[in-house]
Amino acid sequence: MRGRRRILAGLAVLAALVAAGIGVVLAHGSSPRLTVLAAASLTDVLPRIDPHPRYSFAGSNALATQIAQGAPADVFASANTALPRDLYARGLVERPVVFTANALVLVVPKRNPAGIHGVADLRRAGVRLVIAAAGVPVGDYTRTVLGKLGMTNVLGNVVSEETDVRGVLAKVALDQADAGFVYRTDAQTVRGKVTVIPIPSRAQPLVRYAVAVVTSSRHRDAADAYVRSLRRPAAQHDLAAAGFTTVSHG
Repeated sequence: MRGRRRILAGLAVLAALVAAGIGVVLAHGSSPRLTVLAAASLTDVLPRIDPHPRYSFAGSNALATQIAQGAPADVFASANTALPRDLYARGLVERPVVFTANALVLVVPKRNPAGIHGVADLRRAGVRLVIAAAGVPVGDYTRTVLGKLGMTNVLGNVVSEETDVRGVLAKVALDQADAGFVYRTDAQTVRGKVTVIPIPSRAQPLVRYAVAVVTSSRHRDAADAYVRSLRRPAAQHDLAAAGFTTVSHG
C-alpha cells in the first residue's frame, strides 16, 4: 500500500510538472512574432534591442511602398518622419512617434586615394561620389546638405545612386567610390575601412526617425507594445551605444 502511494504521489508530481511545462509553452507561443519593416540604418541595433521580431531592412521609401501595396507588416520604422506621416494621412499606419535621431557624415575609403579632407573637395573633377537615390531619406538629406552649402553642382560627380544607406557605405568601404554620404551610425559599423569627415553644422539636416503601428496588423496590441518599448530607457541606451541620438519624448 505504501509503495502504491509513493507511485501515485510521483505520478501527481510528474503531471504537475508536465502541466507547468505546457503552460510555459502556451504562454510563450501566445506572444506573436511581429514583422517589423525598418530603415537599413537600423539593421544592427533593432535586433539587439529585441531579437524576437521578423525584421526586413531596406530603404524607408521602398518599405513605405510595400505597406501602401498591402504587404503584411506590423510595425514601420523610418529614417525620416515624412514617410510615416504620409502613410498616417492615408490611414495606413497609426500616428507615428519619433524615437531617435541621427546625423549625416561624409565617408571616404581608408586609403583615401582622391585626397578628400573636406566636403569642399567633392568639387574636384574626377571625384567619384556615391549617394542614395532621391526619395530614400539619406539621399534626400544628402541633397539638403549640398543645397545648404551651395554645392549642388557636385551631383555631376555622382557615379552611382543606391537604394539605401548600406549600399552607399559598401561602395566606399570597398574602394569602389571616392566618397559617399551616410549616417554617422552606419560609418561606425565599418571602423577601419573608412574615414569619417564631418559636415559643417550649418548644413547638417534634421535627421529624425519615426515609428508607427501598421493599421492592417493582426497583432495591434503587441505592435503597439513594441513601438512603446523603443522609447524606453533600455532601448534608448542601446540606440545611444550604436551612435544614435536621444530625442525628447515630451
